[in-house]
Amino acid sequence: MKLLDTSGNNTKVKKTNDFRSKKVIDVLGDSIRLASLSLRPDDILCPSRHLAGCAESCLVSAGMGAFSNVEAGRQAKTDFFHRDRGGFLEQLKKELTNFEKLCAKTSVKPVVRLNTISDIQWEKFGIPQSFPNITFYDYTKLAKRLGNTPKNYRLMFSYSGKAEYQKQVMMALTTEAPISVVFNGPMPESFLGREVIDGDVSDLENLFSGNKIIGLKAKGKAKKSDSDFIVNTNIIARVAA
Repeated sequence: MKLLDTSGNNTKVKKTNDFRSKKVIDVLGDSIRLASLSLRPDDILCPSRHLAGCAESCLVSAGMGAFSNVEAGRQAKTDFFHRDRGGFLEQLKKELTNFEKLCAKTSVKPVVRLNTISDIQWEKFGIPQSFPNITFYDYTKLAKRLGNTPKNYRLMFSYSGKAEYQKQVMMALTTEAPISVVFNGPMPESFLGREVIDGDVSDLENLFSGNKIIGLKAKGKAKKSDSDFIVNTNIIARVAA
């Protein structure tokens, strides 16, 4: 079973690969290649999903995740992770090594997203530390991770309005990390006292945006969800009026 997608077929990764601003080029260079790992999230792989209220509206159903064969493939990888952690990590390191060699051979910068849908603390397994020449990035709902990962592993925080999750949100707001917010309705100009940018253009643009709100449009099941994970701007507008 191959773990990494190095072809850029993932919907989110493809958009990121297609768009690179001068800001991103200045940091990563003009030529990059992206790889990603898509697992099917559960309470272990995404420990804050109930605290944040996003389990039901999870983006696992968005994009390619709507296809049963894709969902089955993600579940198989998740089962591998749980059943044989050592074997999984060994294979992941092997694939990352091969990906790094391929990028060096083709003179491109390797960029990897290991939590396309999950929220695993890969720094605890020494993965980014083992590959200092690879740029890793992810979204996370664990605010304690912000600013505490290796320098080649950058994180963005994922917002939820659920009351039980506000300690995490307040902690994230004390950092310079970008904060992603899923909006259902028109995108506001500001939120939580921060400027909102269009986060659906490129994850790398989001990654280097500084203390901005990364505005994401509701996708998949999230479009019809009333979860606290989704900010309904139509309701906000009516209340303000």
